[in-house]
Amino acid sequence: MSFAPISALSPLDGRYAGKLAQLRPLMSEQGYMQRRVQVEVAWFVNLSDAGFSEFKPLSSGARTYLLGLVKNFTAADALAIKEIEKTTNHDVKAVEYWIKSKFESRPELLNANEFVHFACTSEDINNTSHALQLRAARDVVVLPGLDRLLLKLREMARTHADVPMLSRTHGQTASPTTVGKEIANVVVRLQTACDRIAAVRILAKMNGAVGNYNAHLSAWPDFDWEGFARKVVETPEANADTGIRPWGLGLQFQPFSIQIEPHDYMAELFDAVARANTILIDWSRDVWGYVSLGYFKQKLREGEVGSSTMPHKVNPIDFENAEGNLGLANALLRHLSEKLPISRWQRDLTDSTVLRNMGVALGYAVLAYESLAAGLGKLELNQAAIAADLDASWEVLAEPIQTVMRRYGLEQPYEQLKKFTRGEPMTRELMRGFIAGLAIPLPDKERLLAMTPSSYTGMAAELARRV
Repeated sequence: MSFAPISALSPLDGRYAGKLAQLRPLMSEQGYMQRRVQVEVAWFVNLSDAGFSEFKPLSSGARTYLLGLVKNFTAADALAIKEIEKTTNHDVKAVEYWIKSKFESRPELLNANEFVHFACTSEDINNTSHALQLRAARDVVVLPGLDRLLLKLREMARTHADVPMLSRTHGQTASPTTVGKEIANVVVRLQTACDRIAAVRILAKMNGAVGNYNAHLSAWPDFDWEGFARKVVETPEANADTGIRPWGLGLQFQPFSIQIEPHDYMAELFDAVARANTILIDWSRDVWGYVSLGYFKQKLREGEVGSSTMPHKVNPIDFENAEGNLGLANALLRHLSEKLPISRWQRDLTDSTVLRNMGVALGYAVLAYESLAAGLGKLELNQAAIAADLDASWEVLAEPIQTVMRRYGLEQPYEQLKKFTRGEPMTRELMRGFIAGLAIPLPDKERLLAMTPSSYTGMAAELARRV
């Protein structure tokens, strides 16, 4: 059977393929191979600049050509590497051989081809490639997706800052808030989570088979290999606009490792993304509930069907899809964060196959962000339903009344209100009658008499406008 999106095993490459077009070049196997080529070339070029008599600095033409191998890497190049791998049965060695094959018509490079992958272990290439992938996915796709949600939520928080709404604690009527304040709560939590994602230091090591520069020192024992590796890792990436110098990877150097970079930063990053996702699961469920209560309507789309048998339905599917995909993302992200920092002795291979699913984990998260953005864009506030709910909940004023009674030392204020409000529907007239009989100063009595469920919102509006 020939491959087509409809035959994809994963919905990320099938049903939802179009929604992940931005992530796919970064986190696919092709993207991984391109990063491997980038790392091999960066190491090679820096070796030419290290001052070794056996490897003179490369010409500007050679540097431009090598940069082109990275920048112009195509699916055909990736397939050519896969073809070599059929013989080597080793993916990194296949990349090395592919690069060397590109030197055949260039004597300057061909004469230096044994400096490709010089003194490197496969994990020197892999860990740096994964770091480049994750940095790009975080900075280009994940954080911008979250930022779009934050922008929309901030706008909603401010727009609806003054719209009073009944709270529900334990599912029961509780002290009123405003629509904007409840959205502001999400904004503040999500912004904190995003800041933590952005703050994770993306680390990489290039120190050989077990982290000690053994092979490096066997060739040049007096050379500062640790300083050289740090320079390659931390120097900014090559750019044709700057004369392709400097030529590094723009990551942060990991000085201590076994054969693999310990992956602690990956665990930190995946945990941080999962925390943001958990906040969004909470929000998705709340919005779903508000839609069910009628607090929000959903804009209709021509031709859209909510149910195969019930024509009236407009389902909150975007929030349901978001919740489901965020759950999938977190299941994978948490496995990654728990498994990756564990490696038997100086290296086992269990991390390798797991790491190939980083894009899947992030893919489900990005898909969820898309669904949430679409869902938020369809929401319309139903102020009439919100107001009606408040007007049917005069019992919530039991809290301010008993609090004022406490201030003036009236006997058993909580117990009095408990007896008065429980088990009976409360109305404006009943509450005003209770207030009228209180022995409290007239200004306070008048303030309580003027209070309604809609006006009893405390600082909610002010807090909402702050975000």
